[in-house]
Amino acid sequence: MIIGEVPLTSIPASAADPRALVVVVDLGKTLAKVSLWSADGTCLDRHARPNTRLAQDGIARLDAGGIAAWLETVLATWRDRPIGAIVPVGHGAGAAALVDDALAFAPFDYEADPPADLMRQYRALRAPFAQTGSPALPQGLNLGAHLWWMDHVHGAAMARATLVPWAQYWAWWLSGVAVSEVTSLGCHTDLWNPAAGDFSTLAHDRGWAARFARVVPAAHVIGTLRPDLAARTGLSPQIRVLAGLHDSNAALHAARGFASVGAGSATVLSTGTWFIAMRTGADPADLAALPEARDCLVNVDCAGDPVPSARFMGGREIESLIEIDTRRVDIRPDQPHLIAAVPRVLARGAMHLPTLAPGCGPFPDQAGCWINQPGDWYERRAAACLYAALLADVALGLVGARGTLLVEGRFARAEVFVRALASLRPDLAVHVAHADTDVSFGALRLVDPGLAPPGGLARVIPLDVDLSGYRKAWTAEVAARKDAR
Repeated sequence: MIIGEVPLTSIPASAADPRALVVVVDLGKTLAKVSLWSADGTCLDRHARPNTRLAQDGIARLDAGGIAAWLETVLATWRDRPIGAIVPVGHGAGAAALVDDALAFAPFDYEADPPADLMRQYRALRAPFAQTGSPALPQGLNLGAHLWWMDHVHGAAMARATLVPWAQYWAWWLSGVAVSEVTSLGCHTDLWNPAAGDFSTLAHDRGWAARFARVVPAAHVIGTLRPDLAARTGLSPQIRVLAGLHDSNAALHAARGFASVGAGSATVLSTGTWFIAMRTGADPADLAALPEARDCLVNVDCAGDPVPSARFMGGREIESLIEIDTRRVDIRPDQPHLIAAVPRVLARGAMHLPTLAPGCGPFPDQAGCWINQPGDWYERRAAACLYAALLADVALGLVGARGTLLVEGRFARAEVFVRALASLRPDLAVHVAHADTDVSFGALRLVDPGLAPPGGLARVIPLDVDLSGYRKAWTAEVAARKDAR
């Protein structure tokens, strides 16, 4: 892996004061979140802000300015707290261009569609899947596609720019030090060669490799809080800022704190806007065995090692099925009612077919639809959870999941989903964590690698009903609609 020199050492950020608190800045696609943690992994405070998209030159962009103003306000509320470190986390399909120590233009939102002619040109330039482990994805989900577009829209700025991934943009905003980091570069960007630990031929040929800030480990302390930001927030200018990492890899890093996940064969299913199955263990990633056309890819972990992965836009699809402004499938008081609705869903033969996120997931070319859509509110939400479990079952099969499965993230609290998954995969020991050990906890483990997750794991009990016939019917419907195209 290419590692650059940084102005500070990689001494753990908690070393100066074991009582020091840690702030995690988590910039996901749907929400911007910031949380305050004790050194022992207890969440002391948390704030969230729905992300909005900007429109500039007809292009949807990330609201970096709005997030920055909100984040500064939240940080100022903690001015009297003994904060020792800040760790940024971000989604993997975004990058910022810095010119003269400033953001050159608002970063592109990954759901913005490049012009068709530019996308055709870009597709002809991409490095092969066997080199990058990065499948051809729509919109800007391959970060290289948006860099290609940026070169055409903002050519003068891009020629001079220092490029940083989205998580490391916030590390720069906090510290003034520009770096890149391998988990962010190695997540379906087309820009990284996991086997070589270097940029891809595409990134080198286009000159992007030379423009990206130097690559450092996620746990590296790259600097301290900017003096002007410290003055505006009242925080100490001695707070250390870590390079940070990609959000799904933060979830993987958190899960590896459990002995049963960190050793042996295990798979982590991270759930949020995206559901991402990541298989870890002694077996090396076999790119030839991963079907590129079914949204399989190779992520890169904090050590730079390849991680076979498969994904689908589960959170987005569930929200589409149940309507985003209604009661969620993971709300605790509703869990008994949702479990009780499952037999009625099966009896009705109510099911949803993939996909509501075109171009994504294991069935990227199919159009989602209901069969026997339930009118009952609990039944519809239960059916949405069964749909997510069926897709997750397929994704787990694509990466060769075996041994232990840890489901983490928001939808680990959706009992129909996790219990259905346990029913569909009796070959796996399916677990959820007793406590909040998600993306933020993975960021904390960068500060203190010895931090143990609290509470241990809970084995998921399969549903009391047999799902084999339901899965067989769903699989047959999916196949029939594929053959009919």
